Amino acid sequence: MKIQQIIIAGALLVSVNTFAQKDELKALKKIYNKEEIKGADLADYKSLVEKVQPLAVEEGDKVYANFYKCMIPVLEYTAIDKTMTPLQIQLAFAKFVSPKAITELATGLNATLEHEKKTGKKIQTEDINETISSFKPELLNFAVKLGNEKKYKESGDVLYAIYQLDKKDQETLYYAANYEANGKDYDKALQYYKELRALNYTGEGTLYIAKNKVSGVEDSYASKSVRDNMIQIGTHVYPRDEKIPSKKGEIIRNIALILIEQGKSEEAKNAITEARKENPDDVDLIVSEANIYLNLKDSVNYKRLISEALEKRPNDEVLVFNLGVTCANANQFEDAEKYYNKAIELKPDFLNAYINLADLILKPDAKIVDDMNKIKGSSDSELKKYNILKDQRQKLFQKAMPIYEKAHQLDPKDEDIKSILKSVYSYLELTDKVKALKAEN
Repeated sequence: MKIQQIIIAGALLVSVNTFAQKDELKALKKIYNKEEIKGADLADYKSLVEKVQPLAVEEGDKVYANFYKCMIPVLEYTAIDKTMTPLQIQLAFAKFVSPKAITELATGLNATLEHEKKTGKKIQTEDINETISSFKPELLNFAVKLGNEKKYKESGDVLYAIYQLDKKDQETLYYAANYEANGKDYDKALQYYKELRALNYTGEGTLYIAKNKVSGVEDSYASKSVRDNMIQIGTHVYPRDEKIPSKKGEIIRNIALILIEQGKSEEAKNAITEARKENPDDVDLIVSEANIYLNLKDSVNYKRLISEALEKRPNDEVLVFNLGVTCANANQFEDAEKYYNKAIELKPDFLNAYINLADLILKPDAKIVDDMNKIKGSSDSELKKYNILKDQRQKLFQKAMPIYEKAHQLDPKDEDIKSILKSVYSYLELTDKVKALKAEN
């Protein structure tokens, strides 16, 4: 009898909890459905979320309890005073949004969508889709902000959560992988890159560009119709299209480089070999494979593959330039200089090739200055050594000067180029040139 009483009491307790839980969920739904939720309503909403979490027992109730919980950051964002400045809004947004909260939002919304798809009762589906559409730009801005603050891992986590919300946006997954790699979370980066490869993501496309009449800067648009509309209404001129090259080779290369970083060299070589079987004439993949061998310090295979790439695209200035960058990073400075000069020969207005070439020429300057500073005495031998170093430095600056001048001619507004050029002129005591450069400001 006592056992039966205990069982009945237990059943009554469950029943009471269930009713309480249903009441809390009804109250949450009532607040959630209001046109505006702020102040006391928002406080009540948060309090109810805390109460309903431990009470939810049935699958559906758990799903919706979690839905209401994960939506808190969204509701807090909608409650922000929109009359504040954009910076104030951004700071307010950052107070209650975190990579963890966004990940939980993605998990909660997807779980609700899945539940409603399974049950056929689309209670929140339309609202969730609207939330994703309207809230996504703010989340992307938040991810960019984290990236700008060099919080690469956190930015990658946010971008991956955004991708979970909108799996059609594979570009977000691509940037999530890049940020995770920059943040040295190689396991996540590798997972995302492999997912991109499985999706056969290439990132190919077209940018529709036009020059802004007011700023004088070229603006890019993903849609031709939007760009053409800007031309029609008269805010932009000089339309042009620019192809976005495939990122497939880069993705495979990054997979391989991470595998090398993890000490899995054979797996890295296998990954690139398999990719090349599918695309034997893909020059980007050939270069990626060459970079793997460069990382493995296998110069024979590196040079073989570079030669193969150049045979296929001998007049591709971007390929030649990238080879220069690769050689410079590997301290193969003579080869780097050769490739930069070749890139300029192929494209005489290749700004980055001029900058990299000039920087390469001035690379020994730091050591020369260091050696000059070490000379403390004033004996004949020391003065002779100092003058030899000074002459070497002058020759470097004289060699780099016309290249920096060409870079400045191509982009007169680049302050970094102007600053370096001013230093070159000053060291060579070309006071008239320094004055002319200052007069441009």
